[in-house]
Amino acid sequence: MKLHQALFPVPVLRISVSLLAIAGLLAGTMATATADEASIARGGRLYDKWWAVNEAEKPTETHPAYPGENYKGDATWRCKECHGWDLQGKDGAYSEGKHATGIAGVQGYAGKDPAAVAAIIRDQTHGYTPAMLTDADVMDLANFIANGQVDMHQYVDYPSLKSKGDAAQGKVYFDTICAGCHGVDGKKVADADPLGSVASNGPEMMSKVLNGQPGEAMPALRALDHQIAADIVAHLQTLPR
Repeated sequence: MKLHQALFPVPVLRISVSLLAIAGLLAGTMATATADEASIARGGRLYDKWWAVNEAEKPTETHPAYPGENYKGDATWRCKECHGWDLQGKDGAYSEGKHATGIAGVQGYAGKDPAAVAAIIRDQTHGYTPAMLTDADVMDLANFIANGQVDMHQYVDYPSLKSKGDAAQGKVYFDTICAGCHGVDGKKVADADPLGSVASNGPEMMSKVLNGQPGEAMPALRALDHQIAADIVAHLQTLPR
């Protein structure tokens, strides 16, 4: 008997093949998870302002299903305008004020089949045509609604909309990840509102930190612990407006 056979009764080749198979399975799982997170984040940006993401023509007419007179034109075609940044509609931060529509949120679709959600996006009430949202766009948006919902109450105080995060820790993240583009005071981007102002709406800022800004090269931090986003938002709420 050869030495390696005496020391390793189980064939080395068999072990190697098994390890390679496991490694391949893990790599495939990680790749799928990464792809899903990317789809969810893109869906979040579409939910925010889809035409800034897919470069489709911006609507000019008011959405037929939009109630009231508070907003008109393209603003009424943004998913967030009826369903809220927290996706809770009339039961969330948009329960009152100028954005209140009385329309239900989409929290009931969390965990549902994205294909079923996609069919609703295409229905007559919502009216999103292929010229507005391609099938790939609709699936990303549906994936966001079905698999990407975040319980904002865990990270944001209602009704103050202040982040529950650690502002001191958020400053560390912001200064190393975000300040290069936004500046340490959040005012470096000339054609954008100061981050201190935008961040006053906790759910809105959480959405943008998690999913990125539509049409901009802003990283989405969704794949990281969501507490990091909450900490960043807490710091942003200390910045000048």
